[in-house]
Amino acid sequence: MFPGKGGQLSQLWRTKQLEYTWLRSLMNRYEDFWQVTDAALRFSCASIKLECSDAEREKLMQEYLRLKAFPEVPGALAELADRPLLILSNGTPRMLSAVVENAGLSKTFSALLSVDAVKIYKPSPRVYELAVRETGLDKSAIGFVSSNGWDITGAASFGFQTFWVNRSAAVPEHFVVAAGVILAPHAILGTLADLPAAAGLSS
Repeated sequence: MFPGKGGQLSQLWRTKQLEYTWLRSLMNRYEDFWQVTDAALRFSCASIKLECSDAEREKLMQEYLRLKAFPEVPGALAELADRPLLILSNGTPRMLSAVVENAGLSKTFSALLSVDAVKIYKPSPRVYELAVRETGLDKSAIGFVSSNGWDITGAASFGFQTFWVNRSAAVPEHFVVAAGVILAPHAILGTLADLPAAAGLSS
């Protein structure tokens, strides 16, 4: 759609999308993730001086409902099928349902949990608590998987076992808490295929 500008737009859009979730959480002014994503796109286009029509913006937004899973994901999740698998996301219920269906994973998860239920975004502890309430498990018995280092830090602070899928070999977050302890993930994975072994669940 924007030759030569796609990478720049995508990166800025994602960065501003997350910034807006954190701002709204801190200001106690919740809007759902679809609205936040639209606002971030509008800002990003204006920031890099792209003329983006309503039709073009809607087309870009619709791609959030058609995100594809990485190739190894179905097999990795199938190895964990004897465990309850849940999604815990900033996305709206409509966004989550659409993405899961598009990826062919509709029968994989026992619950799709959205921050809409608590009207605040990650990394608020109130979001991670949704998984405890849904499963009835102690938080230390829940394995949390994310490709976002900041989300891993939030989940580790809450008390989950955390598994960071670091496909791009990004630098880990350096988040120090009391007594100099760094909130590091339980394991760092190259892809989701590494999860069953890292969690001690590989057959």
